[in-house]
This record gives sequence, structure tokens and C-alpha cells, in this order.
Amino acid sequence: MKILLDAMGGDHAPEAMVEGAVLAANLHACDIVLVGQRERIEPILAGRGTGRISVYHASEVIDMHDAASNAIRAKKDSSLTVAMNLLAAGEGDALVTAGSTGAALSGATLLVKRIKGVRRAALAPILPTKSGAGSLLIDCGANVECTAEYLLQFAFLGSLYMEKAIGINRPRVGLINNGAEDSKGGPLQLEAFGLLKDAHDKGLLNFIGNIEGRDIPDGVADVLVCDGFTGNIVLKTIEGIALFLMGEIKNIMMESTKTKLAASVLKPGMKRLGARLDYKEIGGAPMLGISKPVIKAHGSCDAKAVCSAIGKAVQFAASGYIGHVQSQIEHMTVPKNVEETPAL
Repeated sequence: MKILLDAMGGDHAPEAMVEGAVLAANLHACDIVLVGQRERIEPILAGRGTGRISVYHASEVIDMHDAASNAIRAKKDSSLTVAMNLLAAGEGDALVTAGSTGAALSGATLLVKRIKGVRRAALAPILPTKSGAGSLLIDCGANVECTAEYLLQFAFLGSLYMEKAIGINRPRVGLINNGAEDSKGGPLQLEAFGLLKDAHDKGLLNFIGNIEGRDIPDGVADVLVCDGFTGNIVLKTIEGIALFLMGEIKNIMMESTKTKLAASVLKPGMKRLGARLDYKEIGGAPMLGISKPVIKAHGSCDAKAVCSAIGKAVQFAASGYIGHVQSQIEHMTVPKNVEETPAL
């Protein structure tokens, strides 16, 4: 298994990328290609590397100030562009980047291409929940405006990922809505509900109906389907609440000698809770709908998070997910009377 790593993407690149690659090469038994500026990567790798890590030079860097829509075209020798081209050419089994989400999505769509028949690629993080392996949120921001067909495809893309890559039998698919009743939502949600129910009735999806925001942490569904605008608000709200609650609990525990003693007793449990909410443990979000596995890691990831993201990429590539999507594509398309404006 060969993983391409954008060594210049992320807030702590290239140091965190190199250190994470060293950890992952042994832990996940994979070959890793660090794509980026050789003169910056090799001094960090020197004396710490392994025969499983190599460097592929790319002279430019896409940073957060570059316009995502144009960065891939403007910087053809950037680490992200070169890595995407290597993936498209079959020079790697999967790609990991912690760089600009917009540029990564643009590069994956333009260079690696979507799976034939997939209308839009989607970013799909796994949210921690009360029980189980967590819930896949699709889409979390890549597609602000969606059609009902996009949501139908997101449901298939997410369900197949949770089944083939994560190992969940018959993943439960829910549609995020402003109420659990079948009649809730605007025109988009109502039309999508009908398409999802029809797929369920045909035995193609395990659709359980509408899901309200308050039910998400309970893990009532394995796949949470929504447009990217809604999904991004859900994701950022959950992240903010998690940080707020962990901070408040810490403050309470430090209030007095008694609470500090209680904190020492509760410390193991609090560490476990913190790990469940920590992006470093989760490893990153897959870009579903792209013809090769791409993992988007958190922009501020450290070596541990990079290692986790590489592990996620290995898992993704080994699952055979792309082939399973291709075999289901006929069930994911809604006939249209008017030709849709082509996307990137």
C-alpha cells in the first residue's frame, strides 16, 4: 500500500507531516511518499526515516491565502497539485492532505476526477456519538446548494463507505431536517425524502426517515444526509459545544480542593471522553465520490493526527469502496428533462 502525503499542507507542515509519516509507516505497514519541497523535508527526515518513506519534489506551496478555485491551475508544481496528479496516474493508492479544503476538493475534482455518474463529491467526517462507530455527516460544506439527486447520491456514498470501509452492516441513513415527521422540510428535503424512501422500499438503502439535530449525538443514524450549508453548521456547532463543555468541566474541577480530588478520581474517564472528541484520534474526513481515495485531515493536525489520517487512508484504499460505488451508480441517478449545468 502506497500513500501520497501532501507534506506542505497544514498549519504545522512540513514538520508534523514528516513526523506523522514516520509514525504511520511502521504502525500501518504502508509506503509513504512525502510530496513537497525536498530541501525542507529531508533535513527533518534525516536520521529518523525508514525505508518505507520517500520524497517527491514539488517546488510550490498552496497556502490559505490562495483562492481555492484557482490555486490548482495557478500553482501547477505545488505539493497538492503534484500529489493529485500522482494519484490520478496510479502512483499511489490514496492521498492525504491537511491543506486548503477548497483547493483539495478542486484538485480532486479537476485532476483525479469524480466517479462516473456522481454529480458532486462530498466531504464526510465521522461525528462522535453516544454509541457505535459514530455517524458519517455528508455533506459538511463542499456543496452549499444541492438538488434532491445530490442528497440521494450522498446517501449511497455514505452508506457504502460505512459498510465497506467501517464495517457496519446495513447502515441506517437519516435525512437531517427540522422535524421527524415525513411532511417536514422545504422543497429540497421533501423531494429528497421521497427519493430516499423509494430507494429504501427497493431494498437499496436502510433509510430510517428524518433526523432532528438534537438526535445526532445519540447515534440514531449511521449516515446523516444534508446539504453542505446545513452540514457545515451542524459540524461547527458540535465542535464548539464540545470545546465549551470540556472547558467548563475543567473549570469546575479546579474550583476547590474537593473538586480537585474528585478530578483525580475522574481523570481516566475524562481522558477517554477527550479522546472520543479529539480530531487527532478521528484522522480526517474522506472525500466521497472521487475516483481514488482522498482523505482531508484537519488543518492544525500534529504528528499523531497525521498518523491517524494515514491509517484512515489505508483503510479507505483497502476497502474496495470505489468499485462498490461504481456497481451501484445506476441506482443513484434521477432522470432529468433538462440537462444540468456541468460542475468542475
